Amino acid sequence: MRNAFPSTLTFGIFDYLDEDGRDIARQYADRLMLAEACDHLGFYAYHLAEHHCTPHGRGPSPNLFLSSVAQRTQRLRVGPLVMLLALYHPLRAFEEVCMLDHLSGGRLELGIGRGSFPTELGYFGIGADAAPSQYAEASEILINAMKGGTLSYQGRHFELNGVPLTLRPHQRPHPPTWIATNRPEPASWAAANGANIACVGPSSSVRRTTDAFRAGREHKTEADERAPFLGLLRMVVIGPSEADAYSLAAPAYERWLKSFKFLYDLNAIPTPPNLPLTFDAAIESELCVVGSAASVRKALLGQLEEAGANYLLCQLAFGDLPLDASLFTATTIQSEIMAQVG
Repeated sequence: MRNAFPSTLTFGIFDYLDEDGRDIARQYADRLMLAEACDHLGFYAYHLAEHHCTPHGRGPSPNLFLSSVAQRTQRLRVGPLVMLLALYHPLRAFEEVCMLDHLSGGRLELGIGRGSFPTELGYFGIGADAAPSQYAEASEILINAMKGGTLSYQGRHFELNGVPLTLRPHQRPHPPTWIATNRPEPASWAAANGANIACVGPSSSVRRTTDAFRAGREHKTEADERAPFLGLLRMVVIGPSEADAYSLAAPAYERWLKSFKFLYDLNAIPTPPNLPLTFDAAIESELCVVGSAASVRKALLGQLEEAGANYLLCQLAFGDLPLDASLFTATTIQSEIMAQVG
């Protein structure tokens, strides 16, 4: 791949845990089965989004669900993408991070962020004007806490005075960090601070973000044990034929879209302009990659190259897509793409 580091591709799983229309306990059980399968197939990590008060996110406490994933897997890394720090006291967030890193045997990938939908934060009493500064303070405190010792901080939102930090993460100096962004400016920050990035959108627009990341790495030494990931998110459905894949993916996307729009519709808020409002639009915008093994392989590798990404975040389960369909896609990605390009 052109200008990518590392030179080989890596494959992970991204999930919203959006409502599938069935009993929630059954959905949790199915996702754990999918995570187990992805562990055996050699996927790198399972990343889970955090959403609240919406069927778009049945996993509002990602760390709680991921602790179950960690106990059902051996090598698959786990992490929130992202943990909405504006909703956590940073000291509590730090303690949860340490626990999950130890419970997983040092497999935590820590995504942090402010959140993309202010309405969700508003339900917790956090206004859109306060969220940016609260997130900035919380992330600074969390990063400082990773150093251990005692913690003191004076800010607008938080005040900590000589707090003894009796926990430390399993990984030293700290777990790998991630941000989700579609803009060059945060990508430059991530590059300067040793974080990985996850992007969604057409490959051509994602390329501007990954180029900004690489520019931010130009003067950085390669002392890190692992080169950074530049992730590209795609919904992926592979079927025995093009027709089979489309017949599964189209209704599943419609259900996923309904869940995504729930809070927008409830609050009479316009949906994001880049949100594909039909399945055909989702295909056209490259959010969904659907078809036979051969066509999906060609599309994904082309999009990864154009985007300048080296990590594919596969959303294998969404809407009411059956577990068997997700397992078939995961197995085919391993045999037809991972085994050939890794």
